[in-house]
Amino acid sequence: MQLNLDPTLFDEQQFILVRALVQSIRVKLQEAGLSGEKLEDATASIAFSVASTIDDTSAIEVDGKEVHPYLTFRTSDDELTHCGENAYTHEFVYEALQILSREGDL
Repeated sequence: MQLNLDPTLFDEQQFILVRALVQSIRVKLQEAGLSGEKLEDATASIAFSVASTIDDTSAIEVDGKEVHPYLTFRTSDDELTHCGENAYTHEFVYEALQILSREGDL
């Protein structure tokens, strides 16, 4: 596989991922009985936490072993796209929440 540095495409892919995460989290919280402001707050909190973990901005360690994720996207059968540094998906969480809210999905 070829590793392709393309920050613009990477940003697009990150946003799509974050939007899907936010939608999935919201659905599961609704199924658990949350609604209204509690649903919105919990969705935002969980999405931000998950995104921060993916971005390697929160410490991940189990039994003395550290893990440092590095996000890439498969953009073709033989190509992975990255941005040249750690991901920053957490920066897209609130934008995704706002867009989904305007569209009536939140």
